[in-house]
Amino acid sequence: MKSVALSVATVFLALSACAAYESQPVGMNHPANPRAMSAPEGAPSKTLAYTRNDMQAIAAAAKEPGEHEVQDAAGAANGQKTVVGEGKVVATVPSANQLVVEHGEIKGFMEPMTMGYRIEPASLLEGLKSGDQVRFIIDVPKKTIVKIEKLK
Repeated sequence: MKSVALSVATVFLALSACAAYESQPVGMNHPANPRAMSAPEGAPSKTLAYTRNDMQAIAAAAKEPGEHEVQDAAGAANGQKTVVGEGKVVATVPSANQLVVEHGEIKGFMEPMTMGYRIEPASLLEGLKSGDQVRFIIDVPKKTIVKIEKLK
């Protein structure tokens, strides 16, 4: 009998405490308000993934004075199928088969920058970590790193 009375008292206290709570009205800037304005779309990230269209847009924008220059059309026009670069690993992104690398100039292809590159095959990422100095080969038409080696 005592346990039933204790259970009833516990339920009563729990329910009466909840009944006193009143939620505040949702303001116009609150994401749960159905009449709230949606957040503006941010600029797409250019840190990790580039599609062919992205590269073309970057190349067009890079022609403005003072900007870095992407010369992928020049590399392809010269018949280059691959180019070699050296740099430092900033991050590995195995889930996206990508490597973010800070590299020097890749002659006839790209100015010095930090950029994410696709990796084929994904096994090239094994054993790489942030801070590693590497030499890599990029397949120019695919814009993909196809070979990579650690430098000492």
